[in-house]
Amino acid sequence: MRSLRAQLIFFWTLLLGVCVALAVVMVTLFRSSAGAQLAAGTTAAERSCSAIATRYAKSLPDPAPAQPQIDLLQVLLQLVLLEAPQVEGGIWQAKSGLIAYAYPTYEGSGVKRDIPVAETPLIVEMAQVAAQTQQPQTNVVRGTQQALIVASCPLASPDKTLAAWTMTRTYAGALAAQNSLRTGLGVLMVMVLASGIWLGLILMRGLRHVQRLEARLAQAEGDAVPVLERTGVRELDRIVDGFNRYRLRFEEARTHLREAARQRNRDQRLAALGRMTAGIAHEIRNPIAAMRLKAENALAAAPERQADALHTIVGQIDRLEDLVRSLLALVQPVSLAPAAVDLKDWLAQRAAAARDKAEARGVDLCDAPLPAGVQESAVFDPVHLARAIDNLLDNAVRHAACGGQVVLAALRSPEGALLIRVDDDGEGVPEAMHGQLFEPFATGRADGTGLGLALAREVALAHGGELRHVALKPGTRFELELPWRAS
Repeated sequence: MRSLRAQLIFFWTLLLGVCVALAVVMVTLFRSSAGAQLAAGTTAAERSCSAIATRYAKSLPDPAPAQPQIDLLQVLLQLVLLEAPQVEGGIWQAKSGLIAYAYPTYEGSGVKRDIPVAETPLIVEMAQVAAQTQQPQTNVVRGTQQALIVASCPLASPDKTLAAWTMTRTYAGALAAQNSLRTGLGVLMVMVLASGIWLGLILMRGLRHVQRLEARLAQAEGDAVPVLERTGVRELDRIVDGFNRYRLRFEEARTHLREAARQRNRDQRLAALGRMTAGIAHEIRNPIAAMRLKAENALAAAPERQADALHTIVGQIDRLEDLVRSLLALVQPVSLAPAAVDLKDWLAQRAAAARDKAEARGVDLCDAPLPAGVQESAVFDPVHLARAIDNLLDNAVRHAACGGQVVLAALRSPEGALLIRVDDDGEGVPEAMHGQLFEPFATGRADGTGLGLALAREVALAHGGELRHVALKPGTRFELELPWRAS
């Protein structure tokens, strides 16, 4: 029986059977108890004696005779006691003693006509009391195995010396009842104990299987889905089989998802490469076209004007060289050389390097003081991070409003990271560019390359941080986050 459901059904059936058996035992014990038998015997004796007195009173002529009619009394005894099983009775007179007797329901081989000798003194005593007091009397004599019940009631007579008596015996059955009760309780206790032990074993077995499955799941590392072994319990094995089938479907789905992610990454790289190639071609074609135009004009012009053309051509070559340098910095891995840096002085240097260009556009560039809780010394690559911050400051100065303000600030985040912010009060980044803001050659300026933000983000990622864009009203904020490393 390996099914938990079948085991529980059998257990419940067993308990129901025990309860029914207990009810039967209790009813049987009640019906056979000494008290119930004694009450029934007393009622039968008293009722029979009262019936004798009532019928005798109705059968007497008016006026009543001085001497009782023995034949009439004998007939009345037979008629009344015939309706009361196991009850015997008779008539007592003060002058003559016991004058009539009957036991019509006697189960012996013949008719019982002799009055029990051992009980005669008690019968006579009860009859005398009933005749003298003219009140019914009942007496119960209990023994170890049976109880004797004697009832007496007065009969109508002129001299009040006539009484009827009835007697019956009930078997107390005390010893048998006690033995039955002990046996029943013993069986009940054994059954309940055995049932409890069995139920405990069932629950412990199920609990062990559940704990084994739980431990197997807890031992799984990472996102691995373990294979669960069958337990041998039908209901749990259904769950185990369902989980294992789910694991197979999950592995298939994860494989498809990884393949889709790889394909998406390839597509994104190809798309980014296409945009980057188009941007490179555009950025290179413009300086080459300008140089060709200047060279052709110089060839056709007088010799004294060729120097200006050569200067222009050199400027375009410098522009191409900066573009190539930026491209190399973007595509090559960033090799960091972390060092302890005085953050306050380093920020002041970055602001000073961009202040000339800011003043040329009428922009106020300031570096905010370090707030409380920010240490003045931090560890990062000062050269690469300076290039990233310079690009952000240059971008902010170009987009700030004329006569506006650019703020360079450093602070600690609630998580403990170092945040370097560059804010401007310009018009902000167009919403259409938010999705490709950090891609190479994504720019809103005709003279821009779109490499500054891409390079700054690569530097942040190399430090284990991130570069984020936050829209202000008005203006723009670029927030470079680095893990804090104190010197």
